[in-house]
Amino acid sequence: MTAPLSESVRELLLSRIKDVPDYPKPGVMFKDITPLLADPKAFAALTDVLVELAARCGATKIVGLEARGFILAAPVAVQAGIGFVPVRKAGKLPGATLAQAYELEYGTAEIEVHAEDLAAGDRVMVIDDVLATGGTAEASLSLIRRAGAEVAGVAVLMELSFLPGRAKIADSLAGAPLDALIVV
Repeated sequence: MTAPLSESVRELLLSRIKDVPDYPKPGVMFKDITPLLADPKAFAALTDVLVELAARCGATKIVGLEARGFILAAPVAVQAGIGFVPVRKAGKLPGATLAQAYELEYGTAEIEVHAEDLAAGDRVMVIDDVLATGGTAEASLSLIRRAGAEVAGVAVLMELSFLPGRAKIADSLAGAPLDALIVV
């Protein structure tokens, strides 16, 4: 599902996302969100929409996925008055963690969350910049449930519709909404 977004906000966000051809490798069209982050009006509009989605799904915690998901999720948590929990690449968090491996195109990766940051009764919304192949998002949903929390929803700035992310995480959502503000 695409999140309800006014046409003016959609156009503002799109105008601040820069296409970078052949990055990080030939044939890839990278979607650079740094111009959006540098524009306080665009960044505030994005944050407001994500706060509205968090309220709509009854989130009590916000998970941000490394690394750009941190940038988007932290101000949402502050503005919504709820906790922010980073999901990091393996080996980046001190203390007791829960880890989840997932498949990459050529190999595997692993993400972690502090075990004590999520608990039964938490309703968690996951925020990231892009939904592409869905591996990281799917792994984060598994981590949230293993910690005893409930998945309230997933929100992304952009969904790359030509990649299988939505289909990959459909079962893992278990009925929770997946909101993409922009679908390309």
